[in-house]
Amino acid sequence: MTSHARDVIFATLVLAVTLLGFVAARWSPANLRHPEEWALGGRRFGTAISWFLIGGDLYTAYTFIAVPALLYGAGALGFYAVPYAAIAYPFAFVVFTRFWRIARENNYITAADFVRDRFGSRSLEIAIAATGILASLPYIALQVVGMKAVLTYLGGAFAVANGTLALTIAFVLLAAYTVTSGLRAPAAIAVVKDTLIYATVIAALVIIPARLGGWTHVFDASAAGLAARTKPVSILLPPSLDLAYATMAFGSCLALFMYPHSITSVLAAKSRAVVQRNMVLLPIYSIMLGFLALLGYCAIAAGIKTTNTSLVIPMLLDRFFPPWLSGIAFAAIVIGALVPAAIMAIGSANLCAHNVFSGFHRDRPRSDARLSKLLTLAVCAFALCFVLFVPTTYAINFQLLGGIWMVQVVPAFVLDLSSRTLDRRALLAGWAVSMLAATAMAASTVTHGGGISPNLTISVFGQHVTAFIALYGLAINVIVSAGLSPILRAGSASES
Repeated sequence: MTSHARDVIFATLVLAVTLLGFVAARWSPANLRHPEEWALGGRRFGTAISWFLIGGDLYTAYTFIAVPALLYGAGALGFYAVPYAAIAYPFAFVVFTRFWRIARENNYITAADFVRDRFGSRSLEIAIAATGILASLPYIALQVVGMKAVLTYLGGAFAVANGTLALTIAFVLLAAYTVTSGLRAPAAIAVVKDTLIYATVIAALVIIPARLGGWTHVFDASAAGLAARTKPVSILLPPSLDLAYATMAFGSCLALFMYPHSITSVLAAKSRAVVQRNMVLLPIYSIMLGFLALLGYCAIAAGIKTTNTSLVIPMLLDRFFPPWLSGIAFAAIVIGALVPAAIMAIGSANLCAHNVFSGFHRDRPRSDARLSKLLTLAVCAFALCFVLFVPTTYAINFQLLGGIWMVQVVPAFVLDLSSRTLDRRALLAGWAVSMLAATAMAASTVTHGGGISPNLTISVFGQHVTAFIALYGLAINVIVSAGLSPILRAGSASES
């Protein structure tokens, strides 16, 4: 078999799942003009479909590309993605089983719906919605980055105009089947996507270390390779990065299920028990993620050399896999971009339609999903343009900012699920101050190359502390919200 066979297998699989996306509209026929049917699959997904859907939503093509690339470039610090994914599920078990019940009883489609009804604040509703939209757009764009890495590496017709033509076609088809089938499309495709990714990871773990002389050689060679770089890093986490590692894991855990696409996937479950079962079963993905991360060390041991770390995994797989298996692996990565991109587009469009646009057009019936569909097209078009015309570094920077921003939703959304002690005006002030402060802190880390760091070093009582910027922002958010709440409520009471 040659690279031609690889390309044929790749194209066949991608076209097959695209067709599946359109066919999904006939799955459990329903009125797809209704927002619950289009955006949440009628809230009828059982344990198995929800497992594939949520897993396909959280473990994206960019995860497949970026986590090994992070270990390839930064060493042990890149492993923070494994514990954060593990601890996110107990957090979600407690928070989102409760939120699912409240959302079902009140027909909520977004987190901003809950905030609007709980606080009666239009301003806070828009703030939560805007945060979700702004954080999601670069996240969708990074799925395109993952696709672009594969298409560029494949070359030939796939890389015409630097992959622009293939990317455009892929996103036109993505938008078309998402508008046609709603959440049913990514739910159906997620089953295929996850099957292919599991097969790829298992094959890589069997074939690649064996070809490299075993894991002992992989770890020895990667440790030597990382230490020999111009800016040396370690295969083991140095004590100076312990706090950064821990706060990145914890902060990312808080952000993970705040994203609108995560909430969309959870609310599509048919029962609270389905949500609970999935939070117990989803850590299986974290095990896969840990093994996937190790491929970054395999790339170092294999002598992979590239300044574009997005190409590390495509280069590694193509070197050690037979052509037919490379075709399957590359298809898994591209399909792994289509699933979360569709859910992210739906989640962002829902926020815009239900929580931003509807407030200015109260005469528009909320039972009509046409606006969400049109906005889905706009979201997909924006994400594609973002990648085609904005350097990848900036897309990554905006995604890092997205995670920092999403954590600032926690006080208004998570804390109020169990307590109503915070005043809506104080929450809005806390959100605004923390967003500005966290963004300014991130901007202060900008390097000469244009990149930002998720961590910031500050001096506390003469000690230098390096931690995740999102948690600095969250601390400011909680202090302002908790501090202002009794003052504002006392002022309101005295006026009455």
